[in-house]
Amino acid sequence: MVYELVVGLRYTRARRRAGRNGFVSFIAAVSMLGIALGVAALIVVLSVMNGFQDELRTRILAVASHIEIRGLNGTLTEWQSVARAAQTNPHVKATAPYVLGQAMLSASDVNRGALIRGVDPKLEQTVADFGAHMRQGTLSDLRPGEFGIVLGSELARALGARLGDSVVVITPQGTVTPAGTLPRVKSFRLVGVFEIGMFEFDSGLALVHIADAQKLYRLGDAVSGVRLRLDDLFAAPRVARELLSALPFDAEARDWTLSHANFFRAVAIEKRMMFLILTLIVAVAAFNIVSAQMMVVTDKQADIAILRTQGASPASILAIFVIQGALVGTAGTLLGVAGGLALAFNIETVVPFVERMLGIQFLDKSVYYISELPSQVQQADVILVAAIALALTLLATLYPSWRAARVNPAEALRYE
Repeated sequence: MVYELVVGLRYTRARRRAGRNGFVSFIAAVSMLGIALGVAALIVVLSVMNGFQDELRTRILAVASHIEIRGLNGTLTEWQSVARAAQTNPHVKATAPYVLGQAMLSASDVNRGALIRGVDPKLEQTVADFGAHMRQGTLSDLRPGEFGIVLGSELARALGARLGDSVVVITPQGTVTPAGTLPRVKSFRLVGVFEIGMFEFDSGLALVHIADAQKLYRLGDAVSGVRLRLDDLFAAPRVARELLSALPFDAEARDWTLSHANFFRAVAIEKRMMFLILTLIVAVAAFNIVSAQMMVVTDKQADIAILRTQGASPASILAIFVIQGALVGTAGTLLGVAGGLALAFNIETVVPFVERMLGIQFLDKSVYYISELPSQVQQADVILVAAIALALTLLATLYPSWRAARVNPAEALRYE
């Protein structure tokens, strides 16, 4: 393979004359640039999709837990024993009970439906990250018997409620009186506001102390379930299956991948589709090498014939043109990987610069809760993109190289 490599490199680096050689060189350069742009676009898009997926996961798990153990009938008695059983698993790092119920909130003559979650502030901080998302007040302001409430930012804005205001909570469970069944009504005082950045939570979730929630929904000492935090969130499905054998027969364990499957399934599908679409760009650029190589083969027929008469085998001729085409593809792939990584690592700087230059904002804060393009480069994605680009360029060189190997020396030198 020594002389095949040398000849292939000479064909690639040869000085181009005007005319056909210059046009062939132009097509090869365009093919290399197309491969570079396709590879760079793929790396950037996959990195942004990874960033969005990680951002969604972070925001959701700031409110949701890795695993929830809950009663099949909506209540869980003796939750302490369930929590102790769960903590026997080495992956479980913290547990916290909760009460969950629906309610209608009323303030300033405005009514809004919401989910009421009763929490123990100290234990809740070990399984969720509400503290980092509090905009007003703190979670510790929820004290038993004081009937304080913490609202999502959108919910508080819709109700027009401020710290210290009274928020009336109306539960669907009625109270039977001689006059009939009346809704259960309790006045709470707004002690805090949180903002997760997910509309589902910011507009529809309210937190109260778990003791107040038990009184409100008349659960006694029972709770709705127990929330778990793991040392590895990606181990949640496996840990949930392992915990089933240690749980009471009337309890179930659900991990975060099931509770919020739609979000992550949508992002995963979008990532796969964008990968397929952008791979077509690389494929088109790679197969431009076919036309460039065919023109090179036609231009070099006399050289091929001379090599054949000097003893070069068809396999050697094939190797020469495969090397030449592969060098173009390799150069384009490396250029694309370098450019893609540079843009992906600096996208949080580049995008604001482009927005300032054009005077627009791609992700308006009033519309999108994720208003900045996040980026997370994963080594596996970069390797996969580079491997596909190299494979496509190598595939594109095979037919022209095969045609070169079949050149008949006598026919090629007839008019030389």
